[in-house]
Order: sequence, then C-alpha cells, then structure tokens
Amino acid sequence: MHHYPPSPDLLRLATSALDVHHYTSRPEQDPASRAELDAIHAHACALYALLDSHTATTRPQVQAEGDQLHAARIRLWQATEHLHAAYHAAPREDGRLPTREACAARLAEGAPDLTVCQRHVATSVRVRRTTTPTDLRADFTGLVRH
Repeated sequence: MHHYPPSPDLLRLATSALDVHHYTSRPEQDPASRAELDAIHAHACALYALLDSHTATTRPQVQAEGDQLHAARIRLWQATEHLHAAYHAAPREDGRLPTREACAARLAEGAPDLTVCQRHVATSVRVRRTTTPTDLRADFTGLVRH
C-alpha cells in the first residue's frame, strides 16, 4: 500500500463538485429523490470515515483539536442517521410511499435500497467502536473549551 503525502486538493475538488451539483443540478421546487438522498448519505459516510481517521490520530497528540473532531464526528453520524431515515421515508421510484410500518422498522426494501442499509450498517460498526450510546443521544453539542 502506498502512502501519499496528505493534500487537501482532493477535498477541495469534492467540495467544489458538491457546490456545482447544488447550484446546477438541483431543481428548487422538487423534493429530494431517493437517488439524491442515497448519494448524500454516501458522502456523509465517507466524510465520517475521514473524520474518524483524523480524530484517531489527532486526539492523542492534540487534545483540544481532537475533542472538537470527536464532537464533529458524533454530529456527522447523527446527520447520517437522519439521511438514512429520510431515504426510507421518501417516495419510491414508482411514486409509492413506504408504509409507516416499514419506516418505523427501518426495513430495507431490496436493491438498490439494500445498498444504503449495508453502507449505513458498515459505518455504524465503526461508530460503535469509538462512540458511546450516551454520546450519540446527548442534546449538548459537545463543544469543549480548552
């Protein structure tokens, strides 16, 4: 495995791509589609993995910065949970809405819906390794002053 020197250029490119998509591809009057929510969820999970890696390496060396990254990582996971729930609450491609029971049970509805759930479960395994249930349910933003 090659280790390349860290460069923020790829992150800037990804951010620019999101900005371009937001301002050119997103009709203002249309609700978010399942495909859009799936793509946003994928971005959120990828960003979670990046924050998780940075938190793991930063926190032992620079406590104040690491605590802020830890708090950001928790809030990002909470946002990812909401994106997953929004995906399952959104109308299907055929226009039908999922049943309340399916939404409440957060049941996967088969491919491609299952890939969203698989990604979410895979990320949740990473979350459980580094975050307590209390952290995930706290109302406080987790900002720590040093």
